[in-house]
Amino acid sequence: MKWISRVLLLSFIIICCVPFVSAYAVSNMNINPSGSLTPGQRVSISFGLDFPIVNGYTFPGDDTLDMYTDLTDAKWSVVKVETYSGVAPIESSLGNAGGPRDQVSGWILSYKDRQLSLRVNLDGVAPAVDQTQNKTLIKINELDSYGNPLSTSGNVWTALIVNVADINTAISTSDSNLAVFRTHIDEKAAMEADTSAAEGKYSDAKAAIDNARSQPSTQYAAALSSLTNAQNLITDGETLLDKAWAEKAVADAQIPINNVDQVINFIKPNLSSSDARLAPIISEREVAAGYISDANDAIFSGTYDHARDKAQQAFDKGNQSYTEALALKSQITGGFNPLGAIGKLFGSGTLIIVGVVAVVLIVVGIIIYRKRTQWDELG
Repeated sequence: MKWISRVLLLSFIIICCVPFVSAYAVSNMNINPSGSLTPGQRVSISFGLDFPIVNGYTFPGDDTLDMYTDLTDAKWSVVKVETYSGVAPIESSLGNAGGPRDQVSGWILSYKDRQLSLRVNLDGVAPAVDQTQNKTLIKINELDSYGNPLSTSGNVWTALIVNVADINTAISTSDSNLAVFRTHIDEKAAMEADTSAAEGKYSDAKAAIDNARSQPSTQYAAALSSLTNAQNLITDGETLLDKAWAEKAVADAQIPINNVDQVINFIKPNLSSSDARLAPIISEREVAAGYISDANDAIFSGTYDHARDKAQQAFDKGNQSYTEALALKSQITGGFNPLGAIGKLFGSGTLIIVGVVAVVLIVVGIIIYRKRTQWDELG
């Protein structure tokens, strides 16, 4: 029997040490206006609190129902509704209070033979803020007998209070970023880069900023979302411009390579197979083409600065090759030499024979001329 008594005593002690927490529920929460607010804007809040019977009571008699708000000039109105079995609900006002906090004593809310609920109305003004931030519209807690909130009982509703200057600053910043983007587009267009994709991003970003500008202050979140979208579009557009610039640099670097190819195709038939003067020109041309390939790979990988560096190397090497090719072409085609032309036509051996024949003809001509002169002297 002793151990049974001890168990019962221990159970009683445990029950006494465990705090009694009510199971109230918040219902029909209505906040008008909803969304973000601006300082000085009036706010109306209404909601219900239902207290079902838990552990034999609707609410612990020693606890307190605590309601708090950050709204200024707050006015509270609380109505208690008691419901008996088979009897119409009985309503009674718990009075009107002012200030950021309204509390209802537990002994007013503690019943064991009826259902209990509260209807709460709160009117106030959105507070002033130095910067856009969240403020508490309504916070509901159950406090123990020492005034400490019970961690399992908190219910909080907040709203973003907008500092209008923050909106204007954000829009102004977006406008500035868009103007810089416009300048970059115009610069690349003057370089004859393809800016069509960037122009599309510019138009979409401008529309997003205009949308943010048109939003009322209660739609600050929507305005901020539009501005964020605008900045993302500008960033994407700058990337597209960077790519177009790199592609233009590659296209420009291809021009001297194409030019040297034309000169090489002209020179080749005019040189003998043993003439080595064209080899270094072709080698330089191949180096330039390799740089072009590297630049295209860099574009594919999105490293556009590297692509432009390689394109510049290709342009420089291609120009060097083209200049040397033109010089060699000038050497081949500069001045007309009949014997040289005949030699090219018939070969170097034929050229020697023709030279010998020419000398013989000259000697014979001199002999004939002298003989005729002697005949003229003899009469």
